[in-house]
Amino acid sequence: MRKKELAMEVIRRLKEEYPDADCTLDYDEAWKLLVSVRLAAQCTDARVNVVVEDLYAKFPDVNALADAPVEEIEEIVRPCGLGKSKARDISACMKILRDEYNGKVPDDFDKLLKLPGVGRKSANLIMGDVFGKPAIVTDTHCIRLCNRIGLVDKMKDPKKVEMALWKIIPPEEGNSFCHRLVNHGREVCTARTKPYCDKCCLQDICKKVDVK
Repeated sequence: MRKKELAMEVIRRLKEEYPDADCTLDYDEAWKLLVSVRLAAQCTDARVNVVVEDLYAKFPDVNALADAPVEEIEEIVRPCGLGKSKARDISACMKILRDEYNGKVPDDFDKLLKLPGVGRKSANLIMGDVFGKPAIVTDTHCIRLCNRIGLVDKMKDPKKVEMALWKIIPPEEGNSFCHRLVNHGREVCTARTKPYCDKCCLQDICKKVDVK
């Protein structure tokens, strides 16, 4: 089975297995997803969802967060780890949104990449989830599973994986496909335990690269 054919079959099966897969970060405005994505680096989404409740209770909008002392932001977000750098990036990012974008998150990939603390993974997530545009989010689950399944070959660099997937994943499928990989990576094709291949919906087509 060629990679493109394999990709289409994987997409079809994961759709059946996880029909309601979505972003696991809680947000109701675009700027909040921007904040949460920065906090989620080396931290679980579940913890981020708890921490941001306190952050938004004190600083409820872009202007409030832009005006907030960095030290106060850091005090709240510290449980997410890397508090100092995350607080600094969030503060700088909110100031740019306030001063250059009228408090709105830009719907342009390159403009997103210029925001402090925003890399390709974060920019793709926002493009896909907020603006409904083609996106491929190469987080750790995506990279691990795509290598195991055989959609990419021994690629660990997120950008290289992203570029390889753009060639075989239909643009309109990319965002939801990556959300489904997260679900599958957490529930079945796990990282810290032996993957549960016996209950995997992909077991007969997965190449099981590096799976013992």
